[in-house]
This record gives sequence, C-alpha cells and structure tokens, in this order.
Amino acid sequence: MAAISLSTGIAQDEFFMRRALEFAAKTTALASPNPQVGCVIVRHGELLGEGAHLYDNYDHAEIVALKQIAAKNLSSAGATAYVTLEPCSHHGRTGPCADALIAAGIARCVVATTDPNPLVSGRGIQKLRDANIDVAIGVLQQQARDINEAFAHFIRTHTPFVTLKAALSADNKLAPPSASRLPDQPHWITGPAARAEVQRLRHASDAILTGIGTVLADNPLLTDRSGHPRRRPLLRVVLDTHLRIPRNSQLVRSANKDLLVLTSSDAPAYHREALTAEGVEVAVIPEHAGRLSLPAALALLTKRKILSVLLEAGSDLNGAFLDQNLVDKAILFHSTETLGEQALPFANGIEAVSIFEQSLLRSSTTTYGPDTCITGYIHNPWPAE
Repeated sequence: MAAISLSTGIAQDEFFMRRALEFAAKTTALASPNPQVGCVIVRHGELLGEGAHLYDNYDHAEIVALKQIAAKNLSSAGATAYVTLEPCSHHGRTGPCADALIAAGIARCVVATTDPNPLVSGRGIQKLRDANIDVAIGVLQQQARDINEAFAHFIRTHTPFVTLKAALSADNKLAPPSASRLPDQPHWITGPAARAEVQRLRHASDAILTGIGTVLADNPLLTDRSGHPRRRPLLRVVLDTHLRIPRNSQLVRSANKDLLVLTSSDAPAYHREALTAEGVEVAVIPEHAGRLSLPAALALLTKRKILSVLLEAGSDLNGAFLDQNLVDKAILFHSTETLGEQALPFANGIEAVSIFEQSLLRSSTTTYGPDTCITGYIHNPWPAE
C-alpha cells in the first residue's frame, strides 16, 4: 500500500483503525473463545504489516503484523501500531504483546478499547507508556466493543452472552396457533433477507439454544448455513426435560458432535442410551420448580468456553429466560403478516412487545427487505466507565 496522506492525524488514526477493525471482523467464528482482534502497523502513512488473531494459529494480531514486517526485511522502529483491543500484558498461550511491540521499537500505539478483563485492563497500556511509547485510546471504540461484546460479557461475568432472536408478525405474535399448523413444518414469517441475517447471527454465535416444544413443532435443523468457515461447529443445544426429542428428527439425524440435549435425572435411561447411540450427547442438569435450571444450563456451557448463545425458542422458554434476567441482547424481526389473537405470543409474561422494545438500551432499527429489525441490549456487555 502506498503512503496515505490524510488532512489530520485524527483522520489517519480512524482510517487505519477501520482497517484493523476489518481484519478483526473477518475472524468471526475463528477466534472464539479468544477475542477478535486486528492490528495494522504504519510508518509515515505507509502500511508495513497487518493481521488478525486466529485461535488455532496462536499468534495474536500484533505478532502476526510484526512477523509480516520481519518477513519483508523491514523495521518497525518508529512506527505506529493500530490495535482494536489493548495489547495483552500477561502470559497465556503466548507471551505479552505489549512486550513484543516495545521490543519492535514501536513509537506510538493507537488502541480502540481497553481490555474488558478487570484483572488486566490498563496494564498493557501502562507497559507501553512505561517504555515511553505514546498511547492513544478510544479511536472507534464503540465499533471495537461491538465486535467483542460476547467476549467482554464472558470475561467479566463468567457466563455466556445470551441473545434472544425472534421473528414476529405485524401483531407481535411468534407463530400461528398450533391447530392451524402443518406437523413438522416451520411457518416462515419473515422474508429471505431477514432469514439470511439470521444465518449471519448463527455464524457469529458459539451455540444455539431451543426447547423441546420448538423441536416438536418445527422439526428444525438449527445449523449455521452462512457458508462461512468456523473453527468449531455451532453447538446445537436442546432443553428436553423428559427426552421427548424424536430419533428421526432433523436434529438427531444430522448430529455430528454438535448436538447437546440437556435433560433431568428422571428422564428414561433407555431414551438416553438410544440417543447416545445416534451420536447425540445427553447431559443431566438440575431442575428448579419442575423445570430444567436455566442457570445450570448456562453454567455447563461456560465450562465448555461457549461465549455466545443465540436463543431461538418458543413463548415458554423466551419468557423463562427474560423472567430470570438471563437475556443480554434482543433481536426482533417484524414482518408485515398478521397472525391473529389466537397465535402464540412472543414471550410468556411480556404483555406489550412495544414497551419491551422501548426499554432496550442502545436500540436501533434496520430493514431487511419488507421486514423491520429492532436490536437492543438488556445488559451492557462492557464495564461501565
């Protein structure tokens, strides 16, 4: 890349940080359970090296960029590093990136956002400053934080970031009445553009979770059909207290070390054995008030380093997650179709969807063809400042 000449230092910082963010965004489903990080190293407006972190390749983004520079027989001395997340200051699977930048002779480091981990936040920045490196913080901060909202939530709360996704009719219903539906057939409320966006959401998630009611009603596949690569399969999780999931369902027939059915200790042993023989993993979790414990389900996923869960469920499970304050983000697609008073509600316990949407933090509206999507947060995934 030829040297970039921009009118101000702020414009140059934003230009190269956007490039670093583009690199970070390309690692969706390839970096988890680590954060998505991009790095661009520049001197006098000329790009020297760039890269992003891929979990399976170990090297953090800063190291990828520095190795690229070394491979060109170039020097990083006096350069500026643009990093979407604060360079690490501790030893993990690799050494501290802050130390590597110091050793490379970086003169300035532009950081989009600090590390959300309260145990290390600010330490990488302090290391750089102690080495007389000029550090600027907060360039395109919100964009950088949005990319790593699941990681930020997980590292602070030690529980997965739960996004409730639902497709609703114009009258805010989730599905037609059971009596009017064809067996084992989903009823598409939204159009192709909205459904393509759902596949993107699945691709960006570590797991997708639903209840046995949805499985019996829709016979869904619940796979990531985005066509993009991922380092580990989308984990499909079903809450099924009595192990009623049919062995001929699409979920069971397609199981390939990616289907986890959570059940109670009272579930018939022979059902569990039959599902296990089909390649389905079955795990017992505690019950609470006659239902499977949702916190226990999330705790099990935490142990597996599942950072993000996409909840695609029915009225009962949507309502239970919301009632127990376990949803962190909501994404609601609204179609133009009307289903009528007898149709299934969005979530048990939510009387007015419009009021629920108005209560969301940082809510935004997007259109996908004829459908409208409302997105907002219930919990801020990043620490308050």
